[in-house]
Amino acid sequence: MQHFELNGQTRKAAGKAAIKAFRKQGLVPCNLYGCGLENVIFTVSAKALKAVTDTPNAYIIDLLLDGKQQYTAILHELQWHPVTDICLHVDFLAVNEEKPVSISVPLVIEGHAVGVQQGGKFYQNARSLRISALMKNLPDEVKVDISPLGLDKKIKAGDIKLENISVLTDKDAIICGVKSTRNSAAAAETAE
Repeated sequence: MQHFELNGQTRKAAGKAAIKAFRKQGLVPCNLYGCGLENVIFTVSAKALKAVTDTPNAYIIDLLLDGKQQYTAILHELQWHPVTDICLHVDFLAVNEEKPVSISVPLVIEGHAVGVQQGGKFYQNARSLRISALMKNLPDEVKVDISPLGLDKKIKAGDIKLENISVLTDKDAIICGVKSTRNSAAAAETAE
């Protein structure tokens, strides 16, 4: 999985007034916890954070705090302003090589479905898949081949098998499929 380096500054102040002041300066308040770490509060630049939050890609984040303390983490939870879509707060979860990491990775659809060639309509319900694996086994993306997908057929999360990776998304969640259309029904009638 790709790594992304993010620089931050630890902070002592944690009250509402201090948080507002940080946001006015273009900083986002953050929390880091997990893996037996004591809670670390810090701020990062909102501009630098956009490179991680405004993309469908998933990253392992190398946090460098105060230019000396280094942590490996993943994005755990983001809080957004309901109107302006500005990131208000970020929770990072510390990770290591020994424990499995749970993360959402983007899905990449490959191939041309047989059902679409027969006049059906392709649809995709999920853009990412929640998985769990050791850090060394985490993929940048999960590829799904839709070539054998016929009319009125679906691919569910339970159908996706990955080596050394557990799929955490509900196994009955529909990833994608091909629906019948009037054209496909008319084509089937003329074929009969």
